Amino acid sequence: MSKKISKRIVLDDTDRAILALLQADASISNAELSERLSLSLTPCWRRRRRLEEEGVIQDYQANLDRRLLGLNIMAFVHIRFSTHTDHTPEAFEAVIKTLPEVVACHKITGDADYLLQVLAQDLDSYSDFVEGVLRRQLGIASIQSSLALREVKATHRIAIPGPSRHDAD
Repeated sequence: MSKKISKRIVLDDTDRAILALLQADASISNAELSERLSLSLTPCWRRRRRLEEEGVIQDYQANLDRRLLGLNIMAFVHIRFSTHTDHTPEAFEAVIKTLPEVVACHKITGDADYLLQVLAQDLDSYSDFVEGVLRRQLGIASIQSSLALREVKATHRIAIPGPSRHDAD
């Protein structure tokens, strides 16, 4: 079993400002970005490109209003497997990655093995998804759904951490 090693990228104030501006508006041009940072175009472009190459910026996307697209149901689904000794969790993960209804999947601790965030048009389409897709996956012992009644906060914006005490070492 391989262990992922996470590294932390050292960011300066300009890098943090670039990330904050791009999180607020990913469609901002390099020219506007450099102007807002009072930085010439080429160094601004190089910093942005370095942040992309180092994986700090993974991609760019538009945030959509799911309700305006007819996706009125948001469910949080706890999946528990009956066994972890075979390859069923890995097969499950491979299937989940292909499903457009699943907007997030996390392997978690606690009573469940996975937590899914699922969008559906209505209760009937959500029921069809659970019965026709999730219940057909091998090794699943239980599926527990919680439907969101109201979204209090939903964002993909990350609070960009400042330098830690260890960065000066």
